[in-house]
Amino acid sequence: MMKRIILGICILLLLFSCVRRREGVHTNTRNSYTQERTQQQSRRHSTRNTQEVRTTHTDAPVASTSVDSKILNGSQIFEKYNPAVFMIYTSDGWNDYHGSGFFVSSSGIGVSNYHVFEGTTVGYETIKLSSGHTYKIRNVIAKSKDNDFIIFQVESQGRTFSYIPVGKRIPKVGEKVYTIGSPLGLENTFSSGEISQLRGDNLIQINAPIDHGSSGGALINEYGEVIGITTAGIESSGANLNFAVDINVVRPYVK
Repeated sequence: MMKRIILGICILLLLFSCVRRREGVHTNTRNSYTQERTQQQSRRHSTRNTQEVRTTHTDAPVASTSVDSKILNGSQIFEKYNPAVFMIYTSDGWNDYHGSGFFVSSSGIGVSNYHVFEGTTVGYETIKLSSGHTYKIRNVIAKSKDNDFIIFQVESQGRTFSYIPVGKRIPKVGEKVYTIGSPLGLENTFSSGEISQLRGDNLIQINAPIDHGSSGGALINEYGEVIGITTAGIESSGANLNFAVDINVVRPYVK
């Protein structure tokens, strides 16, 4: 009898041990499966995030490639707009002076600084193009001493002129800019720099070099638009602290 009891207890212990081992196998298998699903989800999530980033990048707006949004380099700017910039010779009857100017229409509407003409004799002005052709001023369209600009019509004699389109974009600090003018009488000198700051009173601060004779020259952005009239610099600074009048001052008078 005792042997049967002991045998029964051994059988029960053996069965209980087998059940525990089976449960352990199931538990380990479930944990392994759970870990694998987590890894797969993680891989899918990483892949999905990468795809979303790529999709966002692919679908991002692309800048227009129209003519007026094409970026030009310095050589292209000068080649295209050098013929539109001219020297201005003036006189008060005793002394001769010179400055710069540029056309903003094919019909011969020119722009310069008011101070280039201030104190000189009307009728003594001569406009000289880089081609060597000279023209007289037919009439003044608008002028402002406060904003330091003058707009005039040359005697075109029926010809058309190269011109620089008036800028439509708002100037930004750090933007690349180019100037064409005649500093110290060096006809149609080209220089480049950036917009350093936008000051009050319609002034754009630039670090592009200018000098006496540059007054009235063109400040051009990288899209080939005139955005200012080169005006003055602070000689004593040694830091290229130069200024241009914002072209917006002439916009109401130029169609």
